[in-house]
Amino acid sequence: MRAGELSRGVGLRGFESHSPHHKPHPRIMQHILDHAWQLKREGYAESTITTRIKLLKALARKTNLLEPEDIKSYIALSKVSNSRKELQVYAYAKFADQFQLPFKPPRYTRVETLPFIPLEREIDDLIASVNPKTATYLQFIKETGARAGEAWHIKWTQLDLEHATVTILPEKHSRPRLLKMSSKLVGMLNRLPRIDDYVFGSGDLDNFARWYYVKRRQVSVKLNNPRLRQISFKTLRHFKATMEYHRTKDILHVMQILGHKNIRNTLVYTHLIDSGSADDDYVCKVAKNVEEATGLIEAGFEYVTNIDSHAIFRKRK
Repeated sequence: MRAGELSRGVGLRGFESHSPHHKPHPRIMQHILDHAWQLKREGYAESTITTRIKLLKALARKTNLLEPEDIKSYIALSKVSNSRKELQVYAYAKFADQFQLPFKPPRYTRVETLPFIPLEREIDDLIASVNPKTATYLQFIKETGARAGEAWHIKWTQLDLEHATVTILPEKHSRPRLLKMSSKLVGMLNRLPRIDDYVFGSGDLDNFARWYYVKRRQVSVKLNNPRLRQISFKTLRHFKATMEYHRTKDILHVMQILGHKNIRNTLVYTHLIDSGSADDDYVCKVAKNVEEATGLIEAGFEYVTNIDSHAIFRKRK
């Protein structure tokens, strides 16, 4: 977004109210673009700007953005979650502040919920039912736990296919990280055409997501599994975090993989594991030499201790 793309000097006076449920008035759209540029100048992340602008456009299609009381009434009567209302209020409050509109933000208490975690075979069913590009994208998030935007903006230069690693460049002020990939994912990546700097192309993520939602619904009907409709890109990130915590019981390890800066954002995954589950049973192996120990580690076993000069390893069933 460049300053030259936005015209200046569009006043608020004399604006004719538009009817709800219609495309926002061009002057309102200009205010929204001006606001986007203001957020850009203030250093907001691209993902945050995109989300805020989407929320403002949605509000503008239903009511008049220049009438704060109308906005309050619309949000109050909307049949959406308090979490959604909270986001709408945040977005509009910043917009109102820029254009000096008298808006006292209403308070909505977000109801904390646990994320939906699908079965791995359900994710694999989806991956097996879409085209190679989408399948690779889904597999990438499933294995790395990257955010949808982080995965979408991966460049070929961030991949080390020989050593099966990827460098994740952060969004939302999170941390960069270097992550391993499976041979399966490496093979899928190698089969993609390299016609762009970006692995998944330079198209729009929202358009890609809309196509995915249509395909997801079709697969759900075909396999007679309505749970598949709940699997979003973010769900795959939740799946990765949950599986990593289940495997290691190390919340700092999960925090590092997700790129979180605040451990509070990671702690939710500790509630998704039943510590009394029979799945906590282990398979134990003994390594008599370095070669055997290396093989066990590559197979996913973790070192426990040494007994009588033999290394003991374990892995959850």
